[in-house]
Amino acid sequence: MANTAVRVRLTQGASESDIGALKAWLEREHKLEALRDAGCLEIRERAGTVDGTANPMGAGLEIVLVLVGAAAPKLFDEVYEQAKSGVRAWRENRRAVERGEPPEVEVAPDGDGR
Repeated sequence: MANTAVRVRLTQGASESDIGALKAWLEREHKLEALRDAGCLEIRERAGTVDGTANPMGAGLEIVLVLVGAAAPKLFDEVYEQAKSGVRAWRENRRAVERGEPPEVEVAPDGDGR
């Protein structure tokens, strides 16, 4: 089965404001925004997970970009690369406007976009 979701997980020192800021940043990335407007992409927050189990301490510290529709598998690589690029840009921006290091962020394919 082809990948149809990308998981963006904040770790090490992430706050609720970080997740909201990163989600808003990704929603404004031009290519991702165009796919959202076309109904091909949904960007959601979900409870963080550790080894596939719910972790109350990580609640809300994960963003999932879910591709929707028949073209989803074809768009996966583009969305994955755009998500990684957006995360890099967000971390650079956060470093410039806030004190301290931004949280670490993992971007990976996600088999379960629910």
